[in-house]
Amino acid sequence: MFSPLLEFDKQQAIRYETNFLIGIDEAGRGPLAGPVVACACFIPPAVVQHFNDVNDSKKLTETKREEIFKRLTSPGNGIIYGVGFATALEIDRLNILQATFLAMRRAAQKFLHMPDSCVLIDGPYPAQGLQMSQHPVIDGDAKSLAIAAASIIAKVTRDRYMGILEKLYPGYGFGGHKGYGTAKHLQALRELGPCREHRRTFGPVRKLLPPEDSLL
Repeated sequence: MFSPLLEFDKQQAIRYETNFLIGIDEAGRGPLAGPVVACACFIPPAVVQHFNDVNDSKKLTETKREEIFKRLTSPGNGIIYGVGFATALEIDRLNILQATFLAMRRAAQKFLHMPDSCVLIDGPYPAQGLQMSQHPVIDGDAKSLAIAAASIIAKVTRDRYMGILEKLYPGYGFGGHKGYGTAKHLQALRELGPCREHRRTFGPVRKLLPPEDSLL
């Protein structure tokens, strides 16, 4: 089956003269709570034909994301990936864009010494501080197989983490809305107030904080 995402990556590998094309994407920039999670992913040319169904994580059902995630992360398939988190506290301290770059740098750690590598990053900006050859690709998760694979791993990893926070902080509904500003989440915020996983510099959370809040 022909994959335009795979064809795009082949052209980028030729363009940038690399045998190691790495995709980086993130999940969780918009929510009011929880971390932002990034993934860096390399799919060896020998196995790319087995991942023709990989696509932008936002275009896949949860069931399909989980199925592809299991294949991407299965031991022995040759795929190399790294995952990086930036916490809610780091988001508040740095701002969401810089925290995203931090998560990307953490995700890319295992690739730093890979020779002849090149990174494609979803979005309009290169990741500040990442000491690798890198090229931003707008809507990259819909164009590049490596970025799309990274988007799936980042999304599923974060969703599972929010399921853990559901148990640690009951009442907010983190397992359902994943920290996004749904009506249910906002109602819980008004009733319970913010917890440690809430991003206190984000407007809907900030306006519920007492003036003396010391975490800002």
